[in-house]
Amino acid sequence: MTSPTQRSIKMLKDDGWEVAIVEKWNQFAKIRQDLFGFADLLAMRPGDKPQLIQVTTTGIASRIDKIKNEPRALTALLSGFDIYGHGWRKIKVKRGGKAMRWEPRIIQVTKDDYPCL
Repeated sequence: MTSPTQRSIKMLKDDGWEVAIVEKWNQFAKIRQDLFGFADLLAMRPGDKPQLIQVTTTGIASRIDKIKNEPRALTALLSGFDIYGHGWRKIKVKRGGKAMRWEPRIIQVTKDDYPCL
């Protein structure tokens, strides 16, 4: 089984993006820490804005809320980054069938999500 992070990396690389994992393991606190408090991945491709991406399998809506409530996310948007949430879920390949495949639900966070602007 692959992790949601690995699925997002493969999807982005297949689309021509260079991707880096930017979350780190804090061995003292025993937790993973996201870059700027919200980003698991950084993706870049010539001609496109760089992307900061939060990846999950559950609760994509709560992750998007987390991003919107992180002040550094607005700073990243104003600095020229695009921000996305990738929520991975299993769906049936064929209605009524048993075969399943992973599909991403991709949500973009934009400056319009901040009413203070």
